[in-house]
Amino acid sequence: GWRERVIVMRARRLIAAASVAALAVLSLAACGRSAPDVAAYVGDTSWSTSRVDEIYDDIQADFGEAVRQELGRTGVSPSPEQLRSTVTREDVLSLLVSLELGKRVVAEKNLQVADQVSPEQLEAVVRVPATTEYTQLWSEWFDVLQALNEQLPPADLSDDAVMAVYQAIAVTGQIDSGLTVAEVRQAFGDGGFVRSATAVSAALQQEAERADLSVNPRFRPLGVPSFVNGPQGPIVYVLPYVDQNGPVTDISTPEPLPSSEPAQPTDPSAVIDPVDN
Repeated sequence: GWRERVIVMRARRLIAAASVAALAVLSLAACGRSAPDVAAYVGDTSWSTSRVDEIYDDIQADFGEAVRQELGRTGVSPSPEQLRSTVTREDVLSLLVSLELGKRVVAEKNLQVADQVSPEQLEAVVRVPATTEYTQLWSEWFDVLQALNEQLPPADLSDDAVMAVYQAIAVTGQIDSGLTVAEVRQAFGDGGFVRSATAVSAALQQEAERADLSVNPRFRPLGVPSFVNGPQGPIVYVLPYVDQNGPVTDISTPEPLPSSEPAQPTDPSAVIDPVDN
């Protein structure tokens, strides 16, 4: 369903189940690519502001219709706020840029990407109907993200990396804010998902620099779409891109883990908990 669900959780109960990435963002003006109608450039690939608007408008239209149909069955008239998805244009561009960079890393490192989830499976996670292009792109991004997460060697854990992930999750309001480094480390246990996240960050940051990533100031700050598995279902959040002083600067670009067998994909059912309708 599309009614709002309130998830209350403590940090110590958080079960991390996804990877995130952090990228160095270059100024449009600095690289000489400053067309006001372009949202972002990654190498020879670019997305116009109208392209971002098209995906965003599609989200809002299908989301609003889904809410109308659901509440209509109960005889309730939805308010204008209920008809609006919380997805932003920045979220749309973040997804497009992350998917492009992720594909480039996968190709360059010859990683294997498994077809793990469908838009229908992710519909309840991203809270946008499967009919939208946004959810379809999300299902593709999920597969790329999992390939990077599973096949890049984990990075060393650092306080900066731990807190970057924690603070991004805390922004959603679904985990306690204001915890200390020690408290977060205790909550995250061995920090395996942070290690994987940092490794992915390093790989995508190098690709962003190589591809001369440029983002229109109108759409900043961008981030990498991610999620963690909470006790009551997935929590979608965005880790903001970082600069040269971010948590990935001391991590060398990871190479894929050597293996005699293809990496086994994570069972989507173990990552994506069902969301009540």
